[in-house]
Amino acid sequence: MDSIKQNWKKIVGGVVLVLVAALLVIQIIPLSRDNPPVVSEPNWDSPQTRDLAASSCFDCHSNETVWPWYSKIAPSKLLLWRDVNEGRDTMNFSDWASHPQSAGEISEVIDSGEMPPFYYVMMHSEAKLSDTEKQQLIQGLQTTIAQTNGQVSESSDS
Repeated sequence: MDSIKQNWKKIVGGVVLVLVAALLVIQIIPLSRDNPPVVSEPNWDSPQTRDLAASSCFDCHSNETVWPWYSKIAPSKLLLWRDVNEGRDTMNFSDWASHPQSAGEISEVIDSGEMPPFYYVMMHSEAKLSDTEKQQLIQGLQTTIAQTNGQVSESSDS
């Protein structure tokens, strides 16, 4: 019985050692956390709409990502890097001319609670939208997209 216990201790110790080694190795994976320049934004209907989008959407859907301290530590850096790159590829408020969106799809993901994702809101309480803010953001984005009609504003330091 003692030999079985010792074997299990060796196995568990080996597994822990492998996991620690893997965590150390993935720290060296280089991932760019650079923000490309802001090229163009939609013609916002109001500063309030832009502010709501900035607080709830811009970290993943713009070139104005605020990279938190944990974005330097794997495995969270891998997850954040993936989320930001996928977010920018899907919709990018900082390169609107290259990624124009339909109001319907944006409204749907906000209204359903799919965006912002729950795990993002857990770490960024300022991104949590009340029901009123959700409706303001949806209405503001619908108006913004309707009035943009293919016209985008050049980058400004707003």
